[in-house]
Amino acid sequence: MKISVHIERLVLDGLPVTNLQGPQVRDAVERELVQLLAAGGLSHELRAGGAVPSVRAGGIGLAPKNQPVRLGQQIARAVYGGIGSRR
Repeated sequence: MKISVHIERLVLDGLPVTNLQGPQVRDAVERELVQLLAAGGLSHELRAGGAVPSVRAGGIGLAPKNQPVRLGQQIARAVYGGIGSRR
């Protein structure tokens, strides 16, 4: 199975991320989502494809010195909570 995730635009309003760190966060989100989807799959409701107007995601925890990669991983896990398989 081939899984490809591409995020064209990731809005990080209110998060402690500089313009230079934004692409690092986006790349980390893409990588982590690929790993999570490969390991756990997609929810039954989304397997048929199509667009959804929104996805309810979980929360993330911000540390005083959040690293872009760590923040991206947390965002991906929160998103996966809304789209991933509930096995």
